[in-house]
Amino acid sequence: MTKSIPLFNNIDRLELELKNQESPLQRVIIIDKLSNYYVFTNVKRAKELLKEQLGILKDYDQPDLKLNYHLFSAFIENQLYNFPESEEHFLKSIDILQDRGTIIQQAEVYIDYAGVCMNLSKMDNAHDCLEKATKFLKSFPDDRLFARLICREGFMNLHYSNYSKVVELLLEADKKITTLNSPLALKDYYFLTLIHSGLGKVYENNDDQEKSVMAYRKVVNMCEAMEMRTRLSWHYLNVGNAYLALNDQENAEPYFRKAIDASDDMSGFARASAFANLGYCSYEQKDYDAALKLFDKSETLFKDHSADDFYNLSIIETWRGRLYSDLGAKVRAERHFALAYENASLAENNKQLSKITKEISTFYAEVDDYRNAYDYQLLHDRYTEQYIEEMNMRKQMELEIKYEAEKKKQETELLRLQATKLQLKALRAQMNPHFMYNALNSIQNFITSNNADSAAKYLAKFATLMRQSLDYSDLENISLEKEIEFLDNYLEINQRLRFEERLTYEIIVDEEIEEDILGVPTMIIQPYVENAIEHGLRTKTHGHILIIFALYDDDIIMCIVEDNGIGRKKARQLRMQDPEFQNYRSKGTAITEERLRILHNSKSQGVYVETIDLHDQETGEALGTKVEIKIPIVEIKIK
Repeated sequence: MTKSIPLFNNIDRLELELKNQESPLQRVIIIDKLSNYYVFTNVKRAKELLKEQLGILKDYDQPDLKLNYHLFSAFIENQLYNFPESEEHFLKSIDILQDRGTIIQQAEVYIDYAGVCMNLSKMDNAHDCLEKATKFLKSFPDDRLFARLICREGFMNLHYSNYSKVVELLLEADKKITTLNSPLALKDYYFLTLIHSGLGKVYENNDDQEKSVMAYRKVVNMCEAMEMRTRLSWHYLNVGNAYLALNDQENAEPYFRKAIDASDDMSGFARASAFANLGYCSYEQKDYDAALKLFDKSETLFKDHSADDFYNLSIIETWRGRLYSDLGAKVRAERHFALAYENASLAENNKQLSKITKEISTFYAEVDDYRNAYDYQLLHDRYTEQYIEEMNMRKQMELEIKYEAEKKKQETELLRLQATKLQLKALRAQMNPHFMYNALNSIQNFITSNNADSAAKYLAKFATLMRQSLDYSDLENISLEKEIEFLDNYLEINQRLRFEERLTYEIIVDEEIEEDILGVPTMIIQPYVENAIEHGLRTKTHGHILIIFALYDDDIIMCIVEDNGIGRKKARQLRMQDPEFQNYRSKGTAITEERLRILHNSKSQGVYVETIDLHDQETGEALGTKVEIKIPIVEIKIK
């Protein structure tokens, strides 16, 4: 395992600095450093500090510290099982990051937020978060975050019981974290605890209890070594349960007691479970008084945690029924078995109902009440059948989910291949003969008129444009910056060589757009610019083209191509009258619209290109055409 540097050996010094610091701004800076440690090790202290930090930040404009406040608070609320509150803080963090955050920061937050979405059973939201993080990390690779992303994907598969995939992903994530070239941070260890907890759960569900014990103990050892105490009660409980499944009560009991004593973990549910299981151990040892006291404590905690936790209450009542049956207290045993059956029915849990009715049937048979024994045996058979049917339906649903996921993956790959083919068709349809003939003819005129400088200049520009077209034909995506550079070259050649200064143009990029890092499909705009020139401006004395790029949303760039041409109606008339126009047919735009549909990954006929006729409001005279194009932001590698 990668060795970590000593983690926050200066905590005592920072606490002393905070104690002696009077400046609010300096205090909030120290609090930020301390919180980065305490969110993993001491939730109570972290909450105290963050409360003070929030009060100070109301009077100081410190966006970075405010961002950290929300991130730390989101993490803490998640650790305290307050998932809706955690989500609120994450959403506020995302809002801040969209205005001022880096791509890496956004990727990290989406990975963390995905975990909360899973805890809230918002699996579609979790999937979207991981998709966004994946997109960011493809553009800006980061080994540490990629390992965390794989860990979250493992837990997505755990939710759908795809155990083989879970093990594959979690082991890969573990390897990536433990082989990082840089020292591990506390958050890396936190993800390692998630990884091995997930593996422990898979082994537990597959009845491989020995491996389950090893995985859960690894988590406990890591938490104790790094002083990460916020989920220790759960981790101790997991180890105890794994030992209990092996009938190793001697090793199970100390972990149940540790789960009860872990004061930093606020989980009443974990403590309630530990008391119940400790009571079961006492029952097995025939220490009935101790067992009953522990069952009572467990029941109180379960009810405090949730008034309708009928499943666990059913288990406690079953154990009480067994205990009184062993003592020969038939009436008491009957009452507790009846309560166990009632709670299991309220829980609507066929597996538990199957177990309870078997217990009750056995109890009645032992006291020679064969009528009741028979009736409960029949109930047992019925609930067992229902449980088996339920499991079969669940397995069928899991298979359907796996099938749909694989189908979607294959469809996405097929669409990508179709888009690539269309891209090549679109490139072949571009650079129509009018443009190339006129450009080369103008260059020839420069040569014959002995204007060598102009001939050399525009020949070089024309060659650059051709080179760009050829180079980009091998690429699916390019940066928006390169797309704009290509358009600029294309329009300048049209302006200088073909239209002889009768054409002007302007390209405007919204300041929110980082054109050097945002990717777009290769040469996606040129067909619409060419269309504007050929149909709108070809007969104009003074033509103008305006191109605007602006963000439509997080995933789409809106491009507007506007011309002051003759309008579509007049252009259609000219095509009917002029053989030269009639023979020209713009294939590029039709192909590009189909390409856009595929790139938007849509089976529906969504509107991704809208053409608007511009008119004088008073006279109705055609003033040109505006085309609005929704371009999906795609992934590019940043070198």
